[in-house]
Amino acid sequence: MKQAVSFTEGPVGRQLYRMAMPMVWGLLATMSFNAVDTFFVAQLGDDQLAAMSFTFPVVMVVTSMAIGLGAGTSSVVARLLGQGQKLEAQQMAGDTLVLSLLLSAMMMVLGWLTMEPLFLALGAEPRLLPLISEYMAIWYLNTPFVIAPMVMSALMRASGNNGVAGALMLVGAAVNAILDPLLIFGWGWIPRMEIAGAAWATVITRLLMVCASFYFVTRRLHLMTWPHRHWQGLMNSWKSVLHIGLPAMGNNMIIPFASGITVAMVAAHGVDAVAGFGVAMRIEPVVLIAFYATSGVIGPFLGQNMAGQYHQRQNQVIAVVVKFCLLFGLGVALLLWLVGPWVIGWFSDSPEIQKVAIAYLAIAPLSYGLYGLVMSVNASFNGLGYPMPAMVVSIMRVLVLYLPLAWLGQWLWGLNGLFIATALANVITGVVGYFWLKRYLSRVQSSTDEAAASCPS
Repeated sequence: MKQAVSFTEGPVGRQLYRMAMPMVWGLLATMSFNAVDTFFVAQLGDDQLAAMSFTFPVVMVVTSMAIGLGAGTSSVVARLLGQGQKLEAQQMAGDTLVLSLLLSAMMMVLGWLTMEPLFLALGAEPRLLPLISEYMAIWYLNTPFVIAPMVMSALMRASGNNGVAGALMLVGAAVNAILDPLLIFGWGWIPRMEIAGAAWATVITRLLMVCASFYFVTRRLHLMTWPHRHWQGLMNSWKSVLHIGLPAMGNNMIIPFASGITVAMVAAHGVDAVAGFGVAMRIEPVVLIAFYATSGVIGPFLGQNMAGQYHQRQNQVIAVVVKFCLLFGLGVALLLWLVGPWVIGWFSDSPEIQKVAIAYLAIAPLSYGLYGLVMSVNASFNGLGYPMPAMVVSIMRVLVLYLPLAWLGQWLWGLNGLFIATALANVITGVVGYFWLKRYLSRVQSSTDEAAASCPS
């Protein structure tokens, strides 16, 4: 039986590295799902590539719901474990899994009912709708298998068992990479399913991940018990998780909302522009892996170190994360400037498609370091149990800064103006978010110290 790992002892930088590295490999594998799907679908033709590109905002909405629910689960369970309340943490985990299944069922039905009007609103040409529907009608079956594993992965992170979560993601990516060409192009007795094959590969892979995650969480890690059998018990657990989870969902859903508007803006420049933007959107999450992993660790770290004697560790981890984000972001920008055109060539040999993708990956990565800092700032607020500042930071980045700048940038410089708006929004939000977090953390630590001082020994 594996035990929960404590974040309250050991060198901060080394512990953060040790916890984040398994997530880097696991998330790299998971993010490769979309990149691998896009690579093989691109071999079918430009229309198929454009059709898949239109699905990106919708896929991100479901993923954002999963991330938000995972953030709420991780925050609550990490704080319970930090206080030594393991039985309560196990009960919370079981109740949250029920909630994830209910939410995913609602999202799946809503997706099927709104498919055609939604993608028309995103700017899809009517001739692409059959391809989009062929893919998404199957992909929506995948919704429970996106959300439930994310919750169980959050449980593993909250208990410090990041290695298990990372290993499961890595195996899942390998299975998906094997199934994609088999189901898309067919082989032997397996029929050629084309774009639908990519959707079926995702569904099958994630179903296997659900089974494996459930086994490890319940049988190996013992992080979950049966959910409450009484409605009031379920409601109390759900309120605790959704106190963090709902703002985190809204926080994350702002991004696909803006992506949908961006896709509609890009669609005005033609199908090839959408396809090129779609290629860049499949590459970008892969190179941001280290930032996702860091944000996945910092929330539980801060949550377990809430007691007054651990406040110095909280300050140390913030300083380590800032240095990492800025230096790593600079390295990523340089790497994409050097090899970006070569990587884009894997997906398409169309000059028009390549031009758009190369332009995006030459401009936006200049701000990746501060975008990574935004991710960690939001995860920090959630880990501390204060989700609203994280939501305000995201609203500022997307609605207050990016969308107005995108409209102005497109008017002044066309497509490149959209990409410049992305970079500017990341930079401004990263700076503001960092100083807000430092001030907020100081206030939380002072309140904790005062509460501890007022309690009789």
